[in-house]
Amino acid sequence: MSTEPETTEEAEPKAPGATAENRTPGAAAAASPAVGADSGPDGDGDSGRDTGEDTDAAAEGGAASAGEPTGTAADGADGEAAGAEGTGSEAAAQRSEAEAELAAQRLERERIERRKAEKRGPIAAGAGLSGTAADLLAAVRAVESGEKPVAPVLRRPEPAPRAAAPEPARSPQQMSAPAAPAPAPAPRTVEAVRAVLTGAGAPDGLAPQVVAALGEGADGQLREDPWQLLRVTGVRPEQADGFARALLGTECGPDDERRGRALTVWLLEQAALAGHTALDAPALTAALTQRAVPDPDAAVQSTLAEGEALVFQDALETAAPVAAPARDDAGDDAGEGEERPVRVLVGLERYALAEESLADGLARVMNSAPKDDGSGADWERAADSAGRSAAELIRTVAGHGLVLHTGGDASRAEAAALLRAARGLGLRAWAARHTTGGADVHAFGTAPRGLPGGPEDAADGEHGEHAERGEYGERGADSFVVTVADLLSGVRGPGRDADGALDLDLLVVLDAPQLDVETGAALAESLPDGARLVLSGDPGVLWSAGPGRVFADLLAARVCPQVASRTPDPGPLGELVSGIGIGELNQVEAPGKEVVIVPVRDAGEAVHRTVQLVADSVPRAIGIPAEQTQVITPGHGGAVGTRALNTALKERLNPGPGRFGGFDPGDRIAYSPAPGRTMPGHVVRADAEGLHLDCSGAPVVVPKERVEQSVRPGWALTAHQAVGLRWPAVVVVLPGDAAAALTRPWVYTAFGRAERHLSVVHGVEQALQRAVAEVPQKPRTTRLPALLRAQVPTAG
Repeated sequence: MSTEPETTEEAEPKAPGATAENRTPGAAAAASPAVGADSGPDGDGDSGRDTGEDTDAAAEGGAASAGEPTGTAADGADGEAAGAEGTGSEAAAQRSEAEAELAAQRLERERIERRKAEKRGPIAAGAGLSGTAADLLAAVRAVESGEKPVAPVLRRPEPAPRAAAPEPARSPQQMSAPAAPAPAPAPRTVEAVRAVLTGAGAPDGLAPQVVAALGEGADGQLREDPWQLLRVTGVRPEQADGFARALLGTECGPDDERRGRALTVWLLEQAALAGHTALDAPALTAALTQRAVPDPDAAVQSTLAEGEALVFQDALETAAPVAAPARDDAGDDAGEGEERPVRVLVGLERYALAEESLADGLARVMNSAPKDDGSGADWERAADSAGRSAAELIRTVAGHGLVLHTGGDASRAEAAALLRAARGLGLRAWAARHTTGGADVHAFGTAPRGLPGGPEDAADGEHGEHAERGEYGERGADSFVVTVADLLSGVRGPGRDADGALDLDLLVVLDAPQLDVETGAALAESLPDGARLVLSGDPGVLWSAGPGRVFADLLAARVCPQVASRTPDPGPLGELVSGIGIGELNQVEAPGKEVVIVPVRDAGEAVHRTVQLVADSVPRAIGIPAEQTQVITPGHGGAVGTRALNTALKERLNPGPGRFGGFDPGDRIAYSPAPGRTMPGHVVRADAEGLHLDCSGAPVVVPKERVEQSVRPGWALTAHQAVGLRWPAVVVVLPGDAAAALTRPWVYTAFGRAERHLSVVHGVEQALQRAVAEVPQKPRTTRLPALLRAQVPTAG
């Protein structure tokens, strides 16, 4: 590694994590507020994860953290608003797309209901239960029958035999599929809600959001239950309490049953923002206790009785069965067997249904025989001609319905070889990626020369020819690659068959770690019987912005074959990132200045050196222009967050008045059409129709009223926004106050976005090395492994 290339300011060579001379570790931290402390509606899933806010501790028993949002709940508002954004075409086209999507969703809902109906039956177990387990089963049955549970089932969450949970038959909502903009609320309803809000001293600007959350009659719902205000994204419990006191007067108290229910749902929603699909019951009740709920057990039971949450018991994995203690009376032991420890979980219906539908869909894919699409000899010939690195993947896919493929960015060549081979065999094979832009533009073109599976390996084989002609014509394999959102909505891709399933035989999903449970469920349920599914991705990168950790759960469950890529990421950058993946921050040789460390002392210097690198040093010394250089920083707020850096970079690279929502033609942007999805691009122009963008060659028009919620400056991004994308040059900014936000997956993701050159603006002293060596991904509470183990035998 070298220091900054040919800058006008001297900088000594440093290894990542090295301490600059005459610098105290806390100097930079004292100079500026914490990164990410500034809240804002960014809707990309970074809040709390990139900034180190510890909402995840709720799943680990941390009462205080369970009640805190990830960064700001307003992030979700922007995500929801962005999700309503169309693809930027004419209004009529948006309506037709929405109608097609609704029709597809109706078909999916009918298919899921049929499957659920086949599985549903009376609960036969539980006759021999006692204690907490019996109370819990009684509570579940009471909820199913519409009655209120009477026993405090969650006061002592001791191990108990597994009990069945309610399973409403409703299809999961699709977070990533595009939808037409929601109709504007009726003015009369908005005015009625505004009157209620102002009468209680709440901001009247919340009225449209309240109507959107509660629907018609929202004013009456607020008067009846003021804590329904917590349904509005961004409202905090203390604000809802103040609103309730103003409306109810002396009738308002911390023991109000309505307050307990509303806080229970709010805590579960905050946990979902942190990636959990459910919470352990003890963590949930501890968080309610800290929120001054006198009887948290009663609050949870009331929430279950009203159907606003579901309760589950999932068996825990143990090294050996736990036998019941011996008794003198043999007759007492005759009817008792060994007990398996379980954990009691509480979750929102939305994510519970999605996770169960995902498990059902994956089990169907694994348990159904793959389509008869040729002899084993044909697959073997395809594997032989694809190159040594992709051969194992092709052979494994030939005999299995679900395959997991792991590897770095270079392993995309293997997935591309699989796609070419499958289409060469006559299969309707497609690939889906998380987003567009960056390396995704050429991910399924020709693999880098010299890599196994690249053109030098495949040129002599018959399937190597398909990349240039024959099966693909002049289009190449990239013609059969779409985004996951376009695939599900039908905007692009194979379309749907008469049964509503995707009209394909093989689906390869890239960037699989970015799948949340809802998107994963939509994909799994959309696959026809006999189709093959390959989930491909790098397990070391940051997980999805939405709830769940689908790829990691499948890897841990070991219910299907796993193929690990043998294709290394090349060069000094590949060596550096590979070491980070195993917890080692190595100093690598970088003769071509592929890696440069730029030490800084404080936030002001970090911003200055970042702008200098992008605008001058990297273009001059490395030959990569500013428009191909991406800045990545841990958070949005603070003195060196994306907002501050984007302001400084715009002033240097494209100054202008920002006449249209703060943007000018030529500005780099990050467009978020749905929560957790980021499309980099630039502004083309603005007119009465809206803001015209170019996102990796795709024209997008954002209506004026949607610009603030779905478009952000894009010179600087967070690692969550950048995951799945790559640029020729990347500048990673690590100010002193970002030390607490750093984890190994964050560093791995940020450093891995660079193709040719990486500059690190380094102000975190030894915290970088500690993060790589000692700070793993924050855990998430999910149910997918337990659900899969109940349906599919564990692979060897």
